[in-house]
Amino acid sequence: MWAARALTRALRRRRAAAALPGAAGGLRDILQDSNRKRQLKSGSTLPVSLTEMKSNIFTGKRPFSTSHSSVDSKEIKKFQLLAHKWWDEEGEYAALHSMNDIRVPFIRDTLLSMSSNYHLGNPLSGIKILDVGCGGGLLSEPLGRLGASVTGIDPVEDNIRTADRHKSFDPVLAKRIQYKSSSLEEIVEESMETFDVIVASEVVEHVADLEMFIKCCSQVLKPEGSLFITTINKTQLSYVLGIVVAEKIMGIVPEGTHEWEKFVPPEELERLLESNGFSVRSVKGMLYNPLSGSWSWVQSTSLNYALHAVKAAAPAQSHATDTLPETDAQQRSATAGTVPDSTV
Repeated sequence: MWAARALTRALRRRRAAAALPGAAGGLRDILQDSNRKRQLKSGSTLPVSLTEMKSNIFTGKRPFSTSHSSVDSKEIKKFQLLAHKWWDEEGEYAALHSMNDIRVPFIRDTLLSMSSNYHLGNPLSGIKILDVGCGGGLLSEPLGRLGASVTGIDPVEDNIRTADRHKSFDPVLAKRIQYKSSSLEEIVEESMETFDVIVASEVVEHVADLEMFIKCCSQVLKPEGSLFITTINKTQLSYVLGIVVAEKIMGIVPEGTHEWEKFVPPEELERLLESNGFSVRSVKGMLYNPLSGSWSWVQSTSLNYALHAVKAAAPAQSHATDTLPETDAQQRSATAGTVPDSTV
């Protein structure tokens, strides 16, 4: 079985390596064809220079949806078709499987650095985590193995069925993880300030209303709770490598998985988080090597990046003397500066 997988990997890497040297002409054709399609669809073209790109990113506001949900129905249909493939480590979600090698330690080590109270063997024991857009449970399961109590939510019912079925093979995970077919907005009322941690990995580039999504994260997270996000920057490089090469040439992810217009620059994400009561603690660049099938941390955030933010602490409680009942305060005011009759 492992030999077959290794052979499959080797064949894929050879095809990928063979595709790259002769891809220049094809890359231009694909870019031109993609731009023509965008023109027909929206009457606009992809910025052709980095200067124009920066102007579009940093001077224009993101067009937020006026809907009452951050869920995009088009995205639901995309992932519905792949719901049964989540746990195929050589399939469409291979890059997400290998991303666990860096995103799980990033979450674990960040949380441990914020607290000295942890259990050997189960370092995240006692921590309640909400995995938003959990898919088939690729991130929920390793977090559960670290001892966390995980709730995974996803609007695609087939994803939840896949996740439930997979966790059932491990009795420990079956106790620590629960899944719900739900959007983030749908659990806000029942889960106000419930979770210590929220993870939204490869999610924000698929939502219909990013501002609403961030607000809902703030509502269900406890004061001083942590929010972890991984996503894709909105740059010319991310369009070429993230969509043209990854989807159209190499097939690392299915074509049509991403829309460049919905990619989020870290500066924009930081602004939204800070305006909703978060303090951004770290932003780290991530890079995927399609030939080795591995991820690594890099200085540049021009492609993928990970972000950690912390929700503001709850307002300090007033002292008892500052909150005297109105009648008591009035009595004190009336007698202030007077002397009892018995002492005259």
